[in-house]
Amino acid sequence: MATPVPLPLSGTQLRITAGPYAATVAGVGATLRELTHAGQPLILTFDADEPAPAAHGQILAPWPNRLAQGRYTFDGSAHRLPLDERDPAAALHGLVAWQTWSPQPRERADRVALTLDLAARPGYPFALHLRAEYRLDAVRGLTARVTAANRTSRPAPFGLGAHPYLTFGGSIDGCSVQLGADRCLHPDTRMLPDGPPRPVEGTPQDLRDARELRGLVLNHAYTGLHRDADGLARARFRSPGGDAVDLWADASLGWLQLYTADHFGRTGLAVEPMTCPPDAFNSGHDLIVLAPGEQRSAAWGIQVRGTRDTTHEERE
Repeated sequence: MATPVPLPLSGTQLRITAGPYAATVAGVGATLRELTHAGQPLILTFDADEPAPAAHGQILAPWPNRLAQGRYTFDGSAHRLPLDERDPAAALHGLVAWQTWSPQPRERADRVALTLDLAARPGYPFALHLRAEYRLDAVRGLTARVTAANRTSRPAPFGLGAHPYLTFGGSIDGCSVQLGADRCLHPDTRMLPDGPPRPVEGTPQDLRDARELRGLVLNHAYTGLHRDADGLARARFRSPGGDAVDLWADASLGWLQLYTADHFGRTGLAVEPMTCPPDAFNSGHDLIVLAPGEQRSAAWGIQVRGTRDTTHEERE
């Protein structure tokens, strides 16, 4: 019997390229492990032979963010999930991040797709089929699309998100962020919403005009997102030198969680596109209920703007 070839702890490494962009997707969690432009990192990365730290680049499904005490009630039945965090107690970021996804046959060097059949289990007795696609374009940068289908004979609660940390290298202090959003949720001591979304007007969380991140602590879920003519919401992250990166989210993603990564040195700004807010299995806020056989898709992406991409800026 042949000896199995060791794999990196983050799984099979899938490389894609287009123009100045390059990315690596890890098979465990279909995780976006690397994304660069002209050799410079756009997201926080991690070594191929380690598990993703702090949810770097992970897909979040069938719920994003925290589910309080891992408990919820759906369709009259109470459910309890294993806890990823003990203090505060929560089930964190869904069930697919540590699963091994199956790469699909590749036809082009600029895109890759992976699939996963998520089996029903205690706490989430619903079966899903998921497909994650990553594509690079020399001008538009990264597009990621995740599709989920309900393979069970009854409705299933569902939410989706992603967890990239934007970076220019080093501290985010001195960088700025701009996000057109009218309301946000505020975290309580459990890092769960302390109530309904509140207007950002007159608060430190108002990012409708660019705001420097120095001294600003964010772990807030934003909604009421402003959208361009193409229906996309955009968060713009800018370096002190003027380089800028946009994270965009399509109309399926009505929330963006911003987190300043204070617990590990503020080296990146998490901008997490989500279909629903934290604890949506309990609040029901924007919770998707997938009918038997129904599927939903959501897309988001990352694109360099400003001084790193003046040719594209001139085109606009």
